[in-house]
Amino acid sequence: MALDFSLSADQEAIANTFGAFFARESPVDVVREAEPLGHSPELWAKLRSLEAPGMAAPDQAGGAGASLGTLVVVAEALGEAIAPVPLIEHWVASRACPAPEIVSGEQVAAIALRPANVDGTWRLVPGGAVADVVVGVDRGELVAVHSPPPMAAPSNHGSAPLADRSAREGERVVLGEASELDPLLDLWRVLTAAALVGIAERAMCMGVDYVLERHQFGRPIGSFQAIQHGLADLPALVDGGRFLAHKAAWAFDERLVDGAGVIDMGEGNVTEFAPLAAMAMLHAADAAAVSTDRSLHYHGGYGFSLEYDIQLYFRRARGWANIGGDPSGERRRLADLLWGPAEALAGR
Repeated sequence: MALDFSLSADQEAIANTFGAFFARESPVDVVREAEPLGHSPELWAKLRSLEAPGMAAPDQAGGAGASLGTLVVVAEALGEAIAPVPLIEHWVASRACPAPEIVSGEQVAAIALRPANVDGTWRLVPGGAVADVVVGVDRGELVAVHSPPPMAAPSNHGSAPLADRSAREGERVVLGEASELDPLLDLWRVLTAAALVGIAERAMCMGVDYVLERHQFGRPIGSFQAIQHGLADLPALVDGGRFLAHKAAWAFDERLVDGAGVIDMGEGNVTEFAPLAAMAMLHAADAAAVSTDRSLHYHGGYGFSLEYDIQLYFRRARGWANIGGDPSGERRRLADLLWGPAEALAGR
């Protein structure tokens, strides 16, 4: 029986709506104008007019209660446009703290990916430079802290609005236990993976377009076999990341979490949400890195020029993928999820 990987009719409509929105409202000029902070308040306001900031929040809190499968479609469109807004981080934070001002997008929310240190500081919070509210773990509790955003970010490869934020200064609300952060991080991984798929897709298309336009020795350079070989395997990489992101979203929407799914490495069958989220993130990061690398190099010297758009994608492919930490650590974590902790397997 053939597998059907196509989007549903509703997902197609969402993809078309947000694809057109980002193409119109977040062209590369908007991306460039938002650097180095990596945030466009004007674009955020336009997203509010679509009620996009509240898509992930529960419907009982005034949000849309959208499925993760739907959010993945929007995140991919965001990545394809490298839109300078912290929508993914806002969505994840709104799941834990669906206050009216967050659901409406009046206040920007962000999620701290690591617990606060001993000084009560969340380090390099994605979206933290522009967020009015940060959700994260401090001293064994999941908390939301309301405080003024610094509106400044340290220099970083992906021009992302990162910032250190205090977990103890400002209006602090306890949301739950520290363990409740883990599923939020998995949501962030899946949505970031989808955004990286969008980057990979767009970079691949940019590379193909350029090698068909660029002529050398009286013919398009895309006719040279070495370049054809370099581009030929990119669709499989991109689609692999896309399929993994959607499979992880399916597992979440089907409530295959906390042991409800299957992890059978003997049969190669994994339906558990947490490892699928890690797989999607790692594969999409690799796909974005390879796709942007080849596209940039096939642009020749132009690819390294700030005037050409491919460098914007090249930088974000690496910057966005590393916000969560060293990918090698994520690979070790995935191995533990699939086969159990390494310490438990020692000597076996």
